[in-house]
Amino acid sequence: MAITSTAVKQETLNPYEIVQRQIEIAASHLNLPQQEIEFLKRPMRVLTVNFAVKMDDGSVKVFEGYRSQHNDAIGPTKGGIRFHPDVTLDEVKALSMWMSFKCGVVSLPYGGGKGGVICNPTEMSKGELERVSRGFMEAIADFVGPDKDIPAPDVYTNAQVMAWMVDTYSKKKGSFQPGVITGKPIILGGSKGRNEATARGCVFTILEALEELGKKPNEATVAIQGYGNAGRIAAELLTELGFTIVAVSDSKGAIYNQNGLDLEAVNACKDAGSLANYDKKYQISADSILELDVDVLIPAALENVITSVNADKVKAKIVAEAANGPTTPEADKILSDKGVLVIPDILANAGGVTVSYFEWVQNLMSFYWSEEEVNEKLQVKMVEAYREVRFLAKEHQTDLRTAAFMISIKRIAEAMRIRGWV
Repeated sequence: MAITSTAVKQETLNPYEIVQRQIEIAASHLNLPQQEIEFLKRPMRVLTVNFAVKMDDGSVKVFEGYRSQHNDAIGPTKGGIRFHPDVTLDEVKALSMWMSFKCGVVSLPYGGGKGGVICNPTEMSKGELERVSRGFMEAIADFVGPDKDIPAPDVYTNAQVMAWMVDTYSKKKGSFQPGVITGKPIILGGSKGRNEATARGCVFTILEALEELGKKPNEATVAIQGYGNAGRIAAELLTELGFTIVAVSDSKGAIYNQNGLDLEAVNACKDAGSLANYDKKYQISADSILELDVDVLIPAALENVITSVNADKVKAKIVAEAANGPTTPEADKILSDKGVLVIPDILANAGGVTVSYFEWVQNLMSFYWSEEEVNEKLQVKMVEAYREVRFLAKEHQTDLRTAAFMISIKRIAEAMRIRGWV
C-alpha cells in the first residue's frame, strides 16, 4: 500500500517496533519486573545466513536468509519460513515474537520462531525454487530440529517446499526426521486438516464474535483482503456456514458485489492468474476493500494494511486478522474507540500453528488422526482460547489484543522465572 500521508509517516510501521510496543501495553496490566519485559522484547537468538544457488542459466546467485528464535522457556520454537523479496531481519524477528504469543494464547508447549529468504519465487523455475529451499535448510540445519526449532510454510512456501527441506535435513542427519518440519505432504507425515487449519481456526473465532453481536451467519456479510491460501479457504468455509462473501482482493485486483460474489467464478479467475480478470463492473480499488460496510473484515495478506490513515474509514463490525500484524497500534486505538471488535492475529490465525502442533505430536508418536478428529481438537482449542481472551478483556476493560498478549506474556514470564532465567 502506498503511504503518502503525513500521519502515517509519523506512525511506526516497523513490525519489530510494533510488537515491542504491544508487549509494553499488555505488560502494563501485569505488574511484571522490567527485566522480564525487556527479555521478552527481544529474540533470544537470530541467525543470518548467505548461501549460493546455481540458477537455470548457469549463473550462481547468493541468497540471504534469516531464522529468529524468540523464546524457548516453555518448549522448542516454532514458526514458518517465508520466501519474499521484501523479507527483512526486523520483520522476521517480529514474526517470531508474535508466534511466541500466538502459541501462548492457545496453550501450546512452544516458543516462537520465524524464518525468511530474500527472493522472488514467482520469478523462479521449480528447479531453482527447490535448490533455494534445500540451500536454506542446509544453512540452518544445525539451528533447527524436532526438539529445538520446527519450521513450517508461510508466504510463498508450501508443502512441496517443506518436503524438500525435510528431505535435506534428514539426509544431513542420516535418518528420516519428519518432526523437524510441519505443513508437510501427508505421505511424509503431514497432518490431515493442516492446509485448512489457519482459515478454519479463524472461522471458529468469527463465529464466537458474531454470537456476541447477536447475529446469525446467514445474516452476515464478509470482505476478505488477501485471497491466498487462508483467505480463499476462509471464504469457502464461511460460505458453507451461510455467510455472504461480498468482496475479495489479491495483489492485482479487488472485486465487490453487495449481493454476494460467485465463489466458483472467483476461484476460476484466481486459478487463471488474478482477480483482475473478474467481471470489470465489479472491480474496486485495492484499498477500498478495507472500508466496505460489512459485518466481518478479514485482512489475510501482509502487515500494516490498517493504519492511522484508514482505520477511521473501517466500517466492519468485526475485524478478524488472518494475516500477521495487519493492524498498527495507532489503528488499534481508533478501531477500539469506534467499537470495532478486533480478533487479534495471535488468536485469529492460531489455527495453523495449533494443527502444526498436532502434526508434530503425530510425528513423535508415529500415530495419525483422522481429519475429523483434527478439526474437532482444533475447534476445542480455538473456542477455549477465544473465551479465555474475551473474559480477561472484560475483566480488565481492555481490547482482545491486549488480553491475548497478557495471557501469553504471563505464561512465558512464569516459565522463565521458574527456570531461573530472570
